[in-house]
Amino acid sequence: MSHSTAIRTLLSGYFPELTEDQLEKYERMGELYREWNQKINVISRKDVDQLGVHHILHSLGIAKVVRFPEHSAVLDVGTGGGLPGLPLAVMFPEVKFHLVDSIGKKIHVVQEIARELHLHNVTATQTRAEQVRDKYDFVVSRAVTRLANFWPWIMNSFKKAGAANEGLYYLKGGDLQEELAESGLITHTHELKDCFSEGFFETKKVVYVPVK
Repeated sequence: MSHSTAIRTLLSGYFPELTEDQLEKYERMGELYREWNQKINVISRKDVDQLGVHHILHSLGIAKVVRFPEHSAVLDVGTGGGLPGLPLAVMFPEVKFHLVDSIGKKIHVVQEIARELHLHNVTATQTRAEQVRDKYDFVVSRAVTRLANFWPWIMNSFKKAGAANEGLYYLKGGDLQEELAESGLITHTHELKDCFSEGFFETKKVVYVPVK
């Protein structure tokens, strides 16, 4: 089974509502990541063969926890090569995504992949989260740092009256009790092993921090 067919089979199994167009975009996304990764290291080299599970499906763990409503706005902080933002943007075409990272060459990759996939709902900017002035319904991120460090960067990024379930959806792994306690925040933890059967997800979680 080729890598791209494997991605299609994997995702259609967990998300049967995906359209043919979306599945084709995910297949192409996998190919584009492989191509770009040979020029600019956006995914660890040893991980490229596990792209479908470790990166695309992992990013879509957020979609198992929250369905972003049409016309809402999502900020992806520290997106790196576009994760989790690009896989989520394919899943939610009527939602606006703003992907930010402080490393310009990674943002260049994100912009090129978004352009190739015709993702008109994606903007990618080289900047730090604290410098983003716009307001969003949701913030997503994949384990950039400890929650106590991360929250102050984005706590002012939310709309005053945002969507229901407004807040941060943070992909993390491992034992988080101490880290969550240290943050002093109200959090709700969703175990991805309850959504996906692959061993990779055994300790992977989506931490939801509601906006008070």
